[in-house]
Amino acid sequence: MSAFERLTPAFQYQVVNTLGFRELRPVQLMTIETVLDGKNCVVLAPTAGGKTEAAFFPLLSAMEAGEWKPVSLLYLSPIRALLNNQEDRVARYAGTVGRRVFKWHGDTGPSARKAFLREPADILLTTPESLEAMLMSARVPEARIFAGLRAVVIDEVHAFAADDRGAHLASVLERLTRFCGNDVQRIGLSATVGNPEEILRWIQGRSKRDAAIVSPPKPLTSPGVKLDYVATLENSAQVVRQLYPGSKRLVFVDSRKGVEDLGHLLRRDGVNTFLIHGSLAASERRDSERAFRDESDCVIVSTSALELGIDIGDLDYVLQINSPSSVASFLQRMGRTGRRAGTTSNCTFLAVKDDAVLQAAAILQLHQDGFVESVRPSRRAFHIMAHQILALSIQRGGVGKTDWPAWIEGATPFADITSAERDAVVAHMIEKEILLDQEGKLSLGPTGEKLYGRRNFAELYAVFSTPRFISVLWDKQDVGTVDAEFLGSLDAGTNRSAFSLAGRSWEVIHTDWSKGTCSVRPADYAPSARWSGSPAFLSYELCQAMRRVLISDEVSPAWSARAREIMRGSRVEYAFLRDEPSPMVADHDTIRWWTFAGGRANILLSKMIEVELGGKCVVNDKSITCKDGAGESVVRLRAFARELAVRGGPTREDALRFAENSAGRARLSKFRPCLPDSLLHEYVADRALDVRGAAAIILQAK
Repeated sequence: MSAFERLTPAFQYQVVNTLGFRELRPVQLMTIETVLDGKNCVVLAPTAGGKTEAAFFPLLSAMEAGEWKPVSLLYLSPIRALLNNQEDRVARYAGTVGRRVFKWHGDTGPSARKAFLREPADILLTTPESLEAMLMSARVPEARIFAGLRAVVIDEVHAFAADDRGAHLASVLERLTRFCGNDVQRIGLSATVGNPEEILRWIQGRSKRDAAIVSPPKPLTSPGVKLDYVATLENSAQVVRQLYPGSKRLVFVDSRKGVEDLGHLLRRDGVNTFLIHGSLAASERRDSERAFRDESDCVIVSTSALELGIDIGDLDYVLQINSPSSVASFLQRMGRTGRRAGTTSNCTFLAVKDDAVLQAAAILQLHQDGFVESVRPSRRAFHIMAHQILALSIQRGGVGKTDWPAWIEGATPFADITSAERDAVVAHMIEKEILLDQEGKLSLGPTGEKLYGRRNFAELYAVFSTPRFISVLWDKQDVGTVDAEFLGSLDAGTNRSAFSLAGRSWEVIHTDWSKGTCSVRPADYAPSARWSGSPAFLSYELCQAMRRVLISDEVSPAWSARAREIMRGSRVEYAFLRDEPSPMVADHDTIRWWTFAGGRANILLSKMIEVELGGKCVVNDKSITCKDGAGESVVRLRAFARELAVRGGPTREDALRFAENSAGRARLSKFRPCLPDSLLHEYVADRALDVRGAAAIILQAK
């Protein structure tokens, strides 16, 4: 029996005659076998590679053949836009077997939610944050709603696994299994990653099912990649306009402000342009996605929001302003192209900075070498465990001091946390009155209420922190949001306060800070809005690849003449790198140690240097600049490196010792107050410091 023949005869008929599939792709056939065998799995395929059908076809067939009762299937996405995009497709597939779909997220109205709670749909599309809100809400009978749960599909699972949202999701899945009493089947959909086995272990949790990775053979095609240097964003706009006229182009810019700036330049030049970023109103984003899907000669400018699997129709070209920070991100973006028969995936880099040429060249070199970053899920996520205790205390109206671990037992993010460490977290939260212990029952304390009880516990629905945003309204129409600090910095005196958002210019009429709204009207011209956010450090692997590009004489055929000229100048500038792996260069009263180790490794080394040699160190991804005592002698600095190498450092213990003062630009959790100092230091060490990268550099420098 073939894989397709394992589907029920009725569903086979629907696939061919109603849905119009003439044949299924290898990934879909392989996934049918795996899912119908009852296995948990991670399905690997590029964007638009057919992963949605791969997961849903066997599940719908099983649903049609069995006694699955609503809610029997849960589909989880990292972003609302992907839910919006998938809703019609999944509803169409489900309708062929007489099953219903409901989408629940922050934009879903109260009347629709009430209707769903009265009569649940078979398939629920949602985000982890909305799922948490459902579990915590007194209005949602969660035990009844999820009693029939049989399977969970996690889309873009690689975007979850390595961060706090993934730890949160893993916890919520284990809580759901308490309501249904089933060994819920878990299916993760992912783009290419360096270690899919680790994602499979993460998704497995407490499930006892067999598990498998579904990875069909990759086509042996060479993507079309180009790297050009254009010097300015205005030049980028001209190149985008002139390079591929008459085609559908997607341009990635790694900041919301950059999206607004480039969008303004393109529209000024008469280019049919649409914008996508997280601070636009949902209606604005949907209008852009819909228009871009239906147009043929246009440009959409986006942040990483469109890096995920949102369907924007047939796409001709992807362009990237400067460079993404990982090979995985590059592959996701390039994978938006090459969907049509006879076409190949492509990506054109337009660098506006010299360093961006180097970074893009390193990304291309790593890709050529077959490297993709590994995803490393935490197994000691103390801060998310604290979050789950708080959420359970609200969900259960108080949770037993010895009972709460059973709710999240088996969740991978807590697999290596000892019972003593669990007790230490609870004791600390009680001591700080974040929790109250009332005869062995834990409930929210006064400090917990103050920290996390705002807006009906909305602070607990999501594990990530966000800056305060102000909603921008034009004649009652929601345009999007701007950062509150930015809005407060505008000149409210004799000059107009104005900014651009959604590719249009707005003048501020009135800001109601208590309601979080800003009323605007159209303006002739205004600078782009700004949003807060700290730049992330690059990885050790990418920085080392940048160094290898600098010391090489190889010229890639992907480089334009202008990119070659920039690279030629950079290689001359960094010619000293050819003499030794990580040189230390003295200049007056400073020493610059060129590690190319990435910022997280350099932070750890810099803190150790300051303690051992005195003075002050300034770090970036490529180097550590040592001043005062630390910058007085290259001989002393090299002796420090040799001594550190002899004792096998830096070690994990070194990272813990310096964690307290090493947070730097790391994005830290709003649940830090829940952790005792020893566990807080471990959390900061993992988030802010790179022990392995630092140790590798010490071995080079000795």
